[in-house]
Formats: sequence, structure tokens, C-alpha cells
Amino acid sequence: MRIVVTGGAGFVGSHFCNYLLEKGHSVICLDNLLTGTMENITHLLGNDEFTYVEQNVTEYISVEGRVDAVLHMASPASPVDYLKLPIPTLKVGSIGTLNALGLAKEKKSKFLLTSTSEVYGDPKVHPQPEGYWGNVNPVGPRGVYDEAKRFAEALTMAYHRAHNVDTHIVRIFNTYGPRMRLNDGRALPAFISQALRDEDLTVFGDGSQTRSFCYISDMVEGLYKLLMSDEHDPVNIGNPSEITVLQLAREIIELTSTRGKVVFKPLPQDDPKVRRPDISKAQRVLGWEPRVDRQEGLKETVRYFVQKIRGQTV
Repeated sequence: MRIVVTGGAGFVGSHFCNYLLEKGHSVICLDNLLTGTMENITHLLGNDEFTYVEQNVTEYISVEGRVDAVLHMASPASPVDYLKLPIPTLKVGSIGTLNALGLAKEKKSKFLLTSTSEVYGDPKVHPQPEGYWGNVNPVGPRGVYDEAKRFAEALTMAYHRAHNVDTHIVRIFNTYGPRMRLNDGRALPAFISQALRDEDLTVFGDGSQTRSFCYISDMVEGLYKLLMSDEHDPVNIGNPSEITVLQLAREIIELTSTRGKVVFKPLPQDDPKVRRPDISKAQRVLGWEPRVDRQEGLKETVRYFVQKIRGQTV
């Protein structure tokens, strides 16, 4: 297949580009490097089946030749990013999705939207099944990301129903692994970065809020299975192993043998109190479930961060 990946220089996008190439596909990576980085894809530039194009997907997308699939993965994806870039976040979720769907319609190709567990907001149903409509504050600071993704889902289903585009929607839950940014702002990279520098680990609130972390290799396998499936309604992809943020901080302290300790700061507005995917649909429809244990995944992630921090201090 010849596959277009928007946001292909980002954390999840670059790993998916890797995975697609390993499967024997050709990849055209579109990214404006707003939050992605060339460092994530430099190792792919010598591959004849990989092409990088600097492209803001909120502008018209033109790709010559056949396209068999369009994967719309472009978007700021951490609170630090979308609080700093609220309007680009809204534009890539709306105009960017419209342009990516337009390309899929023109090329008569498959389309995969990477949505997010954030569409569930601060959920009142736990764990979160795909049938739950969510509890989102549309005018809060996080609303720019939550509502951009909710709109993107609605637009994707509209193209499926009105134009018969072969669309797929994945709701990605917390994902981690190598190529996360040191300054990503999310709990896991923040904790690891602080621990490796022997700084105190900053926990917001009392740390009782929960998250469910899925290792990147499991995530991309789930994305690929969904792309190749006949399922058009949203599917959760994530690891249902739930952990409190405070417990995560303590695991990383133990793993890194840091001299840092946990310190507490006020909880940001609209921060979800719980987050855990119901993956029964992914198990049933895709035959997918995560395989990488959290301790194993954390060790690989810490190893990557050690190399990154050493590189910065050399």
C-alpha cells in the first residue's frame, strides 16, 4: 500500500511510519514540525519507500499518484502543547481533518483518524466504553483539544455516511515509549526527566487521579489492525492496567534510584480524575490486546531518556 501519514514526525506518528515500512508499505509523511521533530524520522530518510514532505495540513493537501490509505495523526497532543497552541490545535482538528478526508475521498482510499480518550473528558462512567458520550467542558482550557477531536470524529463519520469513505476512528489512551519529548508536559516523561536529573517529581493534586499507560509497540499494532479492519465506529486502543499518578511517580523513583522526592502542586482545571479504557471491543473486533508489561515498557523508556539527557549535557 501507498500510505499518507499526517503528523508522521511526531511520537506516535513516527513509530507508525516505522511499522508500516516494516510491513512492506510505502509511506509519505506530512508534518510541519510544530510539535514533531526530524530527529524522529532521520533514520527513515534513506529508505526509498519513505518520503517526507513539510506540510501544514490545515492548508490544501495534494499528493501525486495513487494513495491507498490516509492516516490523520497530526495534532498537538499534550496539555503543554495545546494550552500554548490553542488555535492551531482547533484548526488541525477541524480544517486539517477536512483536508485529510478530502484527500481520502479524492483517492478513494482508506482513512484512519487518531482521536483520543480526551473525548470522554472527566468521565462519569468508568472504565470508558466507546458508547459513552463523555463529560467535556467545551469552554475550559482543555476544550480546544477535546472538542477538536470530537468534531474530527463527527466529520469523519459524516464523510463515511455521505461520501462512502472507508473511515476508521481510534480513541488513543495514554501512550508512552521512546521518542517522547523531554518537555512533553505529560506525567510520565515529566517524572522520568525529573528523576534522571535528581529533581523532585511534581505530582498535581493528591496523586489519586488514575491513568492507563499503553506501550508504543502495542499501540501501533492496534492502529494497524484497525486500519485493516471493516470497523467504522470508534474503537478504544489502550492498556486497561490502571495506576494512580502517585503510584507511577513512586515506580519511577524506584526504577531510576533518584534522590528526588514527590512534591505536590494544585490540580489543573478539568484534569480527568480517572482514565481507563474498556477494550472489549478491540479484543472482539480486532483480536487485539496489549502485551507489554508496564515495568518492561518503563525500563525501555527510561533507557531512551537517559541517552537523550546525556546527549543534552555532553
